Amino acid sequence: MPKHVLHCDLNNFYASVAVLLDPSLAGKPVAVCGDPKKRHGIVLAKSMPAKLKGVQTGEAIWQAQKKCPDLVLVAPQYDKYAYYSKKVREIYARYTDRIESFGIDECWLDVTGSTRLFGSPEKIAYEIKEAVKNEIGLTISVGVSFTKVFAKLGSDMKKPDAVTVISPENFKEKIWKLPASEMLYVGRRVAEKLALLNIHTIGELANADRSLLRAHFGIVGDKMAGSANGTDDEEVKRADEVRVPKSVGHGTTASRDVKNISEAKAIVFALSEMVATRLRKYGLDAGCVSVGIRQANMQSFTRQCTLPVPTHDSGEIAKAALKIIEANYNFKIPARTISVYTSKLSPIGESMQITLFDDEKADKKRDNLLKTIDDIREKYGYNTVKKAILLSGDDIAGNLHEDDDFLPFKKD
Repeated sequence: MPKHVLHCDLNNFYASVAVLLDPSLAGKPVAVCGDPKKRHGIVLAKSMPAKLKGVQTGEAIWQAQKKCPDLVLVAPQYDKYAYYSKKVREIYARYTDRIESFGIDECWLDVTGSTRLFGSPEKIAYEIKEAVKNEIGLTISVGVSFTKVFAKLGSDMKKPDAVTVISPENFKEKIWKLPASEMLYVGRRVAEKLALLNIHTIGELANADRSLLRAHFGIVGDKMAGSANGTDDEEVKRADEVRVPKSVGHGTTASRDVKNISEAKAIVFALSEMVATRLRKYGLDAGCVSVGIRQANMQSFTRQCTLPVPTHDSGEIAKAALKIIEANYNFKIPARTISVYTSKLSPIGESMQITLFDDEKADKKRDNLLKTIDDIREKYGYNTVKKAILLSGDDIAGNLHEDDDFLPFKKD
């Protein structure tokens, strides 16, 4: 039985919520900014009228205003984004329990088992789109297909307020002509490497020699080619399915350019705290820490290091991340987005090596404290407990949320 997968993408979500909360902004070029009072702040999101005038996510406010002098600047309201995201997911849940989040504004839905009750996948997509628009006041684009990757491509192809169907019969005609970089998980660097192999489009990737792809990309090469051919069978995971991840991380776009290690420190500690919280939630230690930086010129930088002892402690993760930055990044070009992520995961304590310097009592005391912090956050909210370094009043780290998904350098 073929799968029926929808990918639902809330259009210009942050900016659309701003218009929903203040209808006077409708039809105006709007930018959600880290700090609208500071011209050196960063554009976090923009409305369609702003996009049409060339405003880009991640650029400085002064750059955006140069392109669009009548740009309306608004501050982010993360609690409202979480509220509306939840309301939209409640509509999705009317049709299926197989809902997988891809950030706060995107979800995959597996409606394979829903067609007997609700009709064709395309009909379900239109019903969901109209319900979100009429009941909540937001618009979504929906991709309808037989794989997650193709459904995501579909939602990207036509915006806003649209449904696009990519079927086994039409996918070669519709998507093989698109640049390979349009496909999920094919980032800029991978696309550049593919171009060196004379692979520029999704169709060329689909028909590329598998041994060549494996030689340059390992098993990822096979996965990319399978995705381009529509043969990948990755499942849509239900929200209540606990998955043991291969990596855990978080990233954020700072409210302004990050110009030195002191400013980066607050962001790194905030991200490391969130990463460590999730590691403990999964019962995992991390053996490797990686740092990603997207610069003000939109170029990206990544480095990683192996930890001497696997950990689930935010202090150890932050220490490693800061060492990576201090050794490899000089801030001659300011940073816009910083990410901290971990890999080489193992069950807590499994990879622990006993040394002469181990202090079992201190470790137990630390773990008891961490458990207490986790329990308080679970009951009263993530931000009820913060490290002192995050209480300076400087908002450069933004308003991070524990349940935000980590999507490094997500396409706008």
